[in-house]
Amino acid sequence: MGKGCITVTKYFLFLFNLLFFIFGALIMGFGLWVLFDKDSFIAVLQESSDTVKVASYILIGVGSLSMAMGFFGCIGAIYEIRCLLGLYFTCLLLILIAQVTAGVLIYFQRDLLKHEMSSIIKRMITNYSGQNKTTEHAWDFIQRTMNCCGWTGPGNWSENLLIKNSTQNLYSCSCRNDSLPGSEVKQFGLCESLSAQPPVYATGCITSVEKWLLDNCGIILGICVGVAVLELLGMILSMCLCKSVVQEDYTKVPKY
Repeated sequence: MGKGCITVTKYFLFLFNLLFFIFGALIMGFGLWVLFDKDSFIAVLQESSDTVKVASYILIGVGSLSMAMGFFGCIGAIYEIRCLLGLYFTCLLLILIAQVTAGVLIYFQRDLLKHEMSSIIKRMITNYSGQNKTTEHAWDFIQRTMNCCGWTGPGNWSENLLIKNSTQNLYSCSCRNDSLPGSEVKQFGLCESLSAQPPVYATGCITSVEKWLLDNCGIILGICVGVAVLELLGMILSMCLCKSVVQEDYTKVPKY
């Protein structure tokens, strides 16, 4: 490989690793958001299941590893250090294999994951007390913003222990449909209905969540494919540069 091509490859690899470092920081930031977020659907799942917490730790770990790889990749590219370039290629290959494996597992276990999510939400609704709990406020926020009630429908709230054992006609305040007549709107807790039919939304939140996933499926898939392409490009560039370094080293050996 000519000297000009080596220089171009070196700086392309440097820029690529800089992007990889930034992507790693974003992944780690997303993992930290999942771990510490208290006002979204993630918070509801996190409080009821260790799966989301484990996933957030994995994201933080992958993000940290990506940042470290980006840093060492930059050093290896600029100073043409073979061991760092080889290590960088190996790590990228392992990450790519892990991503493909995770994607395949998620695809084939999607029904199991959906069932687990449904169990978590229904258990939370059953034990909902209206007290100042992070998960309960997060679920109230979801119902208000997505204009939905319960997981599969308003009937899920009939399993709530307080509603079931109360002599009053109670319903979830965050399910309140503003377009229907009834008592004043409250942000959270349980409200008393003035009529036999509570003024709540008729659709369950599972419909809204699935719609959100379908609407954003293209973006999620595009990001995954983009990351995979960048990783393949980084592997190719690192091997090209590593090979050129080897060739240059051999030309410097004295000939007798």
